[in-house]
Amino acid sequence: MTEFSVVRNDEEQYSIWPHDRDLPAGWHHADFTGTRDECLAHIDTVWTDMRPKSLREVSS
Repeated sequence: MTEFSVVRNDEEQYSIWPHDRDLPAGWHHADFTGTRDECLAHIDTVWTDMRPKSLREVSS
């Protein structure tokens, strides 16, 4: 079974990435690891505003 990590970029957008692979440039671990479904469920709870950070800051 493949283990995944939740990752986040500088715009605070989330994704999942295989835990045993190096992250692409601009992405950072978001302190959650699990199965694909567990990671996607975690993203559903933490990523409540899908707008990129730069757009949220302009809208504030």
